[in-house]
Amino acid sequence: MSDEVAKAVEECARAAKAAAPSLATASDEAIDAALTAMADRLLDARESVLEANRADVARAEQDGMSAGLLDRLTITEERLTGMAEQLRLLAGSPHQERAIPVKALSGGLRLVERRRPVGVIGANYEARPNVTVDVASQLVKSRNGGVLRTGSAALGSAQRLLEVVIAPALSDAGIDPAVVQLVPRVEREAAAALVRFPDLVPLVILRGSGESTRALALEAAQHGVRTLAHADGGGVLYVDEAADAGKVRDLVFNSLDRLGVCNRLNLLLIHSAVHDQLWPVISEALAERQVTPSLPPHEHAIGYEWALDSDHEATVTVAQVSGVTEAVSIANEQTSGLAAGIATEDAETATAFLDGYTGTGVFWNAPTRLLDGFKLLAVPETGINLDKVPGPRGPVTYTDLYVRQYAVLPADN
Repeated sequence: MSDEVAKAVEECARAAKAAAPSLATASDEAIDAALTAMADRLLDARESVLEANRADVARAEQDGMSAGLLDRLTITEERLTGMAEQLRLLAGSPHQERAIPVKALSGGLRLVERRRPVGVIGANYEARPNVTVDVASQLVKSRNGGVLRTGSAALGSAQRLLEVVIAPALSDAGIDPAVVQLVPRVEREAAAALVRFPDLVPLVILRGSGESTRALALEAAQHGVRTLAHADGGGVLYVDEAADAGKVRDLVFNSLDRLGVCNRLNLLLIHSAVHDQLWPVISEALAERQVTPSLPPHEHAIGYEWALDSDHEATVTVAQVSGVTEAVSIANEQTSGLAAGIATEDAETATAFLDGYTGTGVFWNAPTRLLDGFKLLAVPETGINLDKVPGPRGPVTYTDLYVRQYAVLPADN
């Protein structure tokens, strides 16, 4: 790693830490005013933001970026309006209770749980400029400073969003705009540098392709930095023998509206007793989405994530299974554990699937595309955490970004 890159990241971290008290002590009203101002400024600066994004997309196209990744990179008029709507919803969402009574103690004392900001949280994410706003807004709502590092393809869009939306909105609300920093370097080394400063950035949110994110999580652990990692994805749908054909068709079709996202349909498991009967309906839905089925015998792992394959992302793996037990086993043991759904009209079978699947999100006659902070919780997310340990799991939002502190106080104060 070059000294220049490491120094640039460290400077961002020190600036965010120095500004963090301005955010940590801000009133609820100031926080929500900043988020509302971000929404207003995003709409007012619409053409400026879209111009920067068009330049990013044009460069990416010249560099041969795949269609799915280009879709992630692009800010459309509709998506920009949606970003503003999400900011307003977040501004109107309730703030976390900062002190929660727990119990009375002997000796005239009482126990209180206090929720405090982490301080500064880092975020490394792929070339998705909307994530810049999603993460920054979540950090502001939770009163945490931030050091953001995005893929080089989206850096121009992210810089424009910081300059004309995020920073001035914070200033408008009386909050030091330096509290949200964007690493200005394009080198991939910057991601590794971000997880090497435990005293400045003790927690880093990692989003991106599986191998690179896992490598960063390992690097972070070696330096004493905690991570919330979103490394792998891919939705699973099990079609039971008691499935409704019309619902199956809709589930397949609606799960493939975007191919470059983690919660899209990736693996389709069909009960062998109804495979031949339902295949015409399923294949028609795949054809409408211009998605190719990967049929047995597979030359790849059954849980292979097509969204990360720039040459074959318009693919869904299809396999027959003997029933719900085999479907659950495959979903648990051979996929990422992000999300799995069952299509069935049989409540007992559905319950067996819901109880058996250990992943982050489980769905009955509903698409895995719903595993999203905004769709489930009406607020943006910083990512989807797949850890199987206590702590935030699933869509991580502002309500998860705090540390707990116990306070013992006089009972009469």
